Amino acid sequence: MINRTIVRTRIIQILFAYYKDGDKTPLMAKKELLLRFTDSYCLYILLLSLMDELPRYAEQQMEDTIARARATHHAYVPNRRFIDNALSQQVFENRELRKFIDEYKLRWDAGLPLIADAYKKFVEAPYYKEYMSIEEPSFEDDKRLWRKIYSDLAQSEAFYTALEEMEIALDHANWCIDADWVITFVIKTIKRFNAEEGADQPLLPMFANEEELNFAKQLLDAALAHHEEYEQMIDSHLKNWDASRIAYMDRIILETALAEIIYFPEIALEVSFNEYIELAKEYSSEKSHIFVNGILNEILSELKREDKLLKAVSLKD
Repeated sequence: MINRTIVRTRIIQILFAYYKDGDKTPLMAKKELLLRFTDSYCLYILLLSLMDELPRYAEQQMEDTIARARATHHAYVPNRRFIDNALSQQVFENRELRKFIDEYKLRWDAGLPLIADAYKKFVEAPYYKEYMSIEEPSFEDDKRLWRKIYSDLAQSEAFYTALEEMEIALDHANWCIDADWVITFVIKTIKRFNAEEGADQPLLPMFANEEELNFAKQLLDAALAHHEEYEQMIDSHLKNWDASRIAYMDRIILETALAEIIYFPEIALEVSFNEYIELAKEYSSEKSHIFVNGILNEILSELKREDKLLKAVSLKD
């Protein structure tokens, strides 16, 4: 689930805090990085469990409506299609999900207002009404409904408000920042669900393989170990820039980019280059990507002339 783009993002965030704080050790930074990965995966698991929480809330609402109908002698015919959604039941029974929820004590208590708000909104959606009118929904119908619910959820202000409350209550971080991309992986997981797998349906792992986790650890190590060297490389190419106006995040992005380019020759140069340009656009000032692009080009051209790169450089001189 956690890919290299997310790894790079986490590392520049950790390094920024590390150098700004001044009291942390490299070991503390490494532990913080692993903790942030766990936080992101906890959000993934928590959002998957919403497929259990929302139907339970719907059942409570239905029971309240039945009770009111009896008390007032009104006719009411309950429709349990959403409550009995086969995908929701499979998620509730999923052994891997239940184990992770219990281990990290993930609960929706602080997010109950979101449950109520989300339910109130999606029961009015055309796709929900269409689903509830199907006489016998298929498993694919169940999956399609939940993909639409999660897509709508990502557009809800109440969703992000609830995440803020929940990450504080459950002692996690970056959930509001991570929410958009985590939802894409939740939707991807829904597509992978197979009714025949039952409670043993595999979820997305935190990392696809050990190599991805090793990449994260080694990249952080390289950036920390060669911090002063990279600072000097950057400073030597600032002749056309006002050093006092350069955002510190730009320096962190450049240092991490250099660590990857120099110490991971198996990664195509264009991939590394473009990834860090995009990070500058996302996490630094408006024109930071221009600065990062210019300095990286100059440094890489110099390394190429000095034959200090282990991979070919196809960037413009």
